[in-house]
Amino acid sequence: MSVKNVSGTFLRRALLLDAVASGAMGLLMAVAAGPMGPLLGLEPGLLRAAGLGLIPFALLLGYLASRDTLPSWPVWFVVAVNALWVVDSVLLMTHGPTAPTGLGVAFVTAQALAVALFAALEYAGLRRGATAAMA
Repeated sequence: MSVKNVSGTFLRRALLLDAVASGAMGLLMAVAAGPMGPLLGLEPGLLRAAGLGLIPFALLLGYLASRDTLPSWPVWFVVAVNALWVVDSVLLMTHGPTAPTGLGVAFVTAQALAVALFAALEYAGLRRGATAAMA
């Protein structure tokens, strides 16, 4: 089974931007979950766990962004994780164990939209990298 390699500045920049945003949001949620929870109407434990989960994800993104070329499967994994984050964000607001405040809905929605954008940019980077590899 062959593995496609992808490369490209666009993809690396998309991964790096996602790494910075994920790392910053992860640190914020992990460190400030206590005060943020009541403001957002979200359980501090949920915020902290999500934040702590984002930190290794951000490190993975940074590592991938530093590679000149890489197999396409790790980038597909990133796109899938980002898509899952968006779905989970919607489910949290509609069927979650908490009732987010208006600020909480705005916070979760803004995150979901940003993550959807990262997934779209990374997918576009995959497509560009595959096109360039075929040329």
